[in-house]
Amino acid sequence: MQLEEEIKQKKFKDNRSKALLNILFTSSWINGMSLNLLKPYGISPQQYNILRILKGSYPDRLSVHSIKERMIDKTPNVTRLVDRLLDKELVTRERCTSDRRMVFVSINEKGLEFMETLNKVMEQNDNIMEDLTEEEAEQLSMLLDKVRAKKYK
Repeated sequence: MQLEEEIKQKKFKDNRSKALLNILFTSSWINGMSLNLLKPYGISPQQYNILRILKGSYPDRLSVHSIKERMIDKTPNVTRLVDRLLDKELVTRERCTSDRRMVFVSINEKGLEFMETLNKVMEQNDNIMEDLTEEEAEQLSMLLDKVRAKKYK
């Protein structure tokens, strides 16, 4: 469905404005799909992202700061999200002995097993891109990288 139909707007200021709105709308749509897929498992997309990051660094542990740097959604409440994962017994937390302010987090066996289940569930999100050819997906990624490169100039 066209963006115009989705948001019931006939005209845009220009194509750049339309593209930006399309990115925001599509991001929200994908996030909503992820939320619906994860909801039955009692986990948020942000918690899933933390588990994904920790699984990627396994068996190494990461500082809370390092997790935050790697997150897709740069939310300030990483500590609270980690606390919820601790309550679910999916991660472990250790304080640094030389600097009590530094906290390290790692995924545990239960978390790894849980991720196996979640990864199968989240594969359904992969279907979102199935109508794009490999070349189109590469071009889309390159264009999005180009948009984000502006923040580094």
